[in-house]
Amino acid sequence: MNAKLQWLRNKMASLDLQGLIITNPINIQYLTNIEAEGIFLLTRKENIYITDSRYIEQVHSTLTLFDEIIVYDAHDVSKEDYENFFLFCENVGFEEHNISYAKYKEYLRKFKIHNFIETEFIIEKQRMIKDEEEIHNLRKACEITDHCFNYILSYIKPGMTEKQIANEIEEYYKKRTDGLAFDTIVASGENTSKPHAVPTERKIQEKDIITIDMGCKVNGYCSDMTRTFFVGEVPEAIKPVYDLVLKNQKQVGEQYKDGANTRLLTRMVESDFKLYGYDLVHSLGHGVGMEIHEVPYMSHNSDTQLRENMVVTNEPGIYIPGKFGVRIEDTVQITKFGCINLTKSGKNYIVI
Repeated sequence: MNAKLQWLRNKMASLDLQGLIITNPINIQYLTNIEAEGIFLLTRKENIYITDSRYIEQVHSTLTLFDEIIVYDAHDVSKEDYENFFLFCENVGFEEHNISYAKYKEYLRKFKIHNFIETEFIIEKQRMIKDEEEIHNLRKACEITDHCFNYILSYIKPGMTEKQIANEIEEYYKKRTDGLAFDTIVASGENTSKPHAVPTERKIQEKDIITIDMGCKVNGYCSDMTRTFFVGEVPEAIKPVYDLVLKNQKQVGEQYKDGANTRLLTRMVESDFKLYGYDLVHSLGHGVGMEIHEVPYMSHNSDTQLRENMVVTNEPGIYIPGKFGVRIEDTVQITKFGCINLTKSGKNYIVI
């Protein structure tokens, strides 16, 4: 049995779960590498994947004997089969954040479950700590993102639209990776004041401020990087805000390490911003992995200890409505004594 499934079975035993139904496709892929539609059952003695006949061949080509997973065509599973999967299982876990109430009731009836137990993100919490292969894929995605940013700086010219630049980034990624990790943000001028701006037909102008938030996927793993930069020169009115954001981004990077508390880190930035009359309007960062936003989250609502080999973002930002915004973001790997920037593009007054 693969190591991730063995870990999960050990975790189930500690929680007094005799069975588990996994429906989140990202969690299924994490545990098995299967990307086809279906549900994954861990019964007392077997690992069972139930899928549509259209995906049987694809699933079999993904799995190895080492995975010890039995694959069922959903059309061949009888009512009695469903009722027997969790026979003698007192407690069966389910992913309460991934199924509707209607599906919850259907599973209770179909599988004849006695006690259906919420699992409270046990797999997502395990996904926070990356193994060597995962870190390799994250590093590669970040490396390509750095290359893409270097390319796009040479590509941008006044007169181009935000949409045109975003499309160029997407084309760059399509040729080299699995594609976008999320919809690229390209914001210029007053549009940079919107943290989640959508690219528009606004044209790049001389002396503009531009923010690009971009990322790709490599072997299913994401990168995430934001840079704010300038056309021609850095406006004097923006320099103090940019300097404040960069100072805090560097200070957070110095504090990111095994054992650091996400709430305390966030409050540190919030306090410094308030001294100058600004607010931290979004989280300081988030986990990155198979999804672009994963636990842990760095915010005043989160009380999490960072751990070695978590991969998270460091992204303070200041936004002045109707005028401009500045965000600087890196994806970093937490280590025992600090963090390693996986995105390495420059941050000191980038001017094109």
